Amino acid sequence: MSSRLQSKVIVVTGGNSGMGKAVAERLTAEGAAVVLAARRKDLGEQVAEDLRAAGGRALFVPADVTVEDDVARVVDAAVSEFGRVDGAFNNVGGMSAFGPVQDIDAAGWHSDIEVNLTSVFYGLKHQVPAILAAGGGAIVNNASNLGVTGLPTVAPYVAAKHGVVGLTRAAALENAEHGVRVNALVTGGVDTPLFAQTMGATPEGRAQVENMLPVKRISQPEEIAAFVAFLVSDESKFITGAALAIDGGITAQ
Repeated sequence: MSSRLQSKVIVVTGGNSGMGKAVAERLTAEGAAVVLAARRKDLGEQVAEDLRAAGGRALFVPADVTVEDDVARVVDAAVSEFGRVDGAFNNVGGMSAFGPVQDIDAAGWHSDIEVNLTSVFYGLKHQVPAILAAGGGAIVNNASNLGVTGLPTVAPYVAAKHGVVGLTRAAALENAEHGVRVNALVTGGVDTPLFAQTMGATPEGRAQVENMLPVKRISQPEEIAAFVAFLVSDESKFITGAALAIDGGITAQ
């Protein structure tokens, strides 16, 4: 495994499962120190312990990323523990509101916006200054393929993920001259707990998604992790403000 991330400290939200966990494993394998943030303390502590047992540097900080003070505390903990922050993978997401727009209540709308979009805003607000202080780095925001396409019955999630792409582009332009790169990840059909709870909850649902994907298979989180590792490395330092698809071709249709 490459050691291209040897000197870097990366914050990973939602790092206790799915893509976040896979990214944390890949980053530590390439030499980075990772600071995991998630609500489930038991899972998060176990992931951090496993990473350390494998020879990695890892810290878990319990946090609700829809609470700004929690997000600030995660960044502060990274600086306190490892001396700097060089990047982040803002990955937390979820769906709680389903149905036609006219049937979705305000609580469902606000819940999906907060967890998928506001959390990324809080992340950028506190990560960017820390990365600037470290001399520059890279942030990757997980927008999903629904950040650039539409899907019926999950309008709040779609709106939030579109917002992530716009927020990413604005932050990238604001910081381009200062050495902080910001990109959005357009993922689709990844075998995560969220997928297993929604479209992949049944064999029929999983088969339907596989048939929608030009590659005719579901992605594994490790495939996403390899791309994120590239994006936070210095090998991608001319890439910023982009919505980058790693989605089996679904957004090419």
